[in-house]
Amino acid sequence: MGRHGWNSGARRWRLTALLGVGVAALALVLTLINTLPGDEGSAAGTTRDGDKVHGSPAVPRGKTKPDVGWGFTHTQFSADEGSDAATKRVEERLRAQPLPQIQHIMGWGSGNPEPVKGLYDFEDMDRRIDFIRESRGTPVVTLCCAPDWMKGGKSGSDNTDWSQEALETAPERAHYKDFAALAATVAKRYPDVRHFVVWNEFKGFWNDAVARWDYEGYTELYNLVYKALKSVNKDIQVGGPYLVMDSLDPREEDASATVKGPWGAMDQRVLDAFDYWNKNKAGADFVVVDGSSYTKDDELMPDEFAATAKFTAVSRWVRERTGGLPLWWAEYYVEPADADDEREGWSEPRRVAVQASGMIAMARGGTTSAFYWNPENEKGPDCAGCLWSPTDTSDGGKALSMLDLLSRFNKEFPPGTRYEKVSVAADDVPDVRVLADDKAVVVVNTLDREISVKVDGKRFDMGAYGVKWLNR
Repeated sequence: MGRHGWNSGARRWRLTALLGVGVAALALVLTLINTLPGDEGSAAGTTRDGDKVHGSPAVPRGKTKPDVGWGFTHTQFSADEGSDAATKRVEERLRAQPLPQIQHIMGWGSGNPEPVKGLYDFEDMDRRIDFIRESRGTPVVTLCCAPDWMKGGKSGSDNTDWSQEALETAPERAHYKDFAALAATVAKRYPDVRHFVVWNEFKGFWNDAVARWDYEGYTELYNLVYKALKSVNKDIQVGGPYLVMDSLDPREEDASATVKGPWGAMDQRVLDAFDYWNKNKAGADFVVVDGSSYTKDDELMPDEFAATAKFTAVSRWVRERTGGLPLWWAEYYVEPADADDEREGWSEPRRVAVQASGMIAMARGGTTSAFYWNPENEKGPDCAGCLWSPTDTSDGGKALSMLDLLSRFNKEFPPGTRYEKVSVAADDVPDVRVLADDKAVVVVNTLDREISVKVDGKRFDMGAYGVKWLNR
């Protein structure tokens, strides 16, 4: 994400590639009632080698539902490459419980899509989209980043600058229309992709002169892209602004006086940027934000579980301003990174428990779709927070606990879910988080020790940082 630079919260973007509280012995009833909103083109152009563009399977032409659910984003290394046995293992696991999946057009596994104006190279993008299709996922494309020649650099694939500074540069205003044209080309190439996110985290849109976001520039680019995509197919769903919803210590100068909580206070400059885009956008089918439960200075206020309340507060704030548009979190983080942008300090059970609490908090705020940033390793047996083990060897590609959580959450709480009351009776003062609809309940133990809890009339024990699902 933006606060972690070009890694966008991932473990790394290797440049060698192309880139509650209970009362003892008493019953505590927590009421958790939240209701989510009931609230064509043919491919055109040539590739670098002059071949016809990549074909796409036949797809229904009806209007696509804008809510896609709980999914993940592909990063630099993913299951589209590696051992055949390992990649097949991931593909089959995802086919069993399909998830929406995001792929960027440049970076995070995709090469420069238009190294020379009018000359396209979609080899990497094709491979990723094909993987999403084969795994029966709902494909989502993030329109970022921009070819070098659109931002003052040189033309040609051999001249592509994959440095952090270059990738975080926005197109020059003179090339906004060229970027919109590229977006339209991508939409024509992949007609089964019906959901597009415009840009990523306002990268390159910070105005140093006035120390605020250049929200006028981003909105101008967004509107051009929005119109270009709708001209390809009016049923294409478009969303933005993909701002990083940074929070601060409430005592800081730019802290919001109104959007705040125990988790900190929102950065007023972010809220101003959002309001400008929302007022001046050409249109939107869904709204997209990004952010972490911790502050910009990596502070968890007051702790990692309580901090997730930020997701609820921000989600509600956004939905109030957008007339109930479907709300997406393109990225969300609950574990601060170290100096190398690594998140390996927590045990996996702790990580999964806090992640589950964050998802519950987003759902309570009215979030309809959210995407886990999959920090995939290229090689090695360990992969903290990954959805599956690295696919470089034949025994790789095994589903990990984070994928189990994401898949089950998406299955039980899809867009349109109406959440219901659930009773929680806890002994020994544990703090648990719960979310329920008419068919399922998820329970999270936020303590690093075993507890006994009675949820929805059912008594059971939970291990340290346990996550348990109940059928109703």
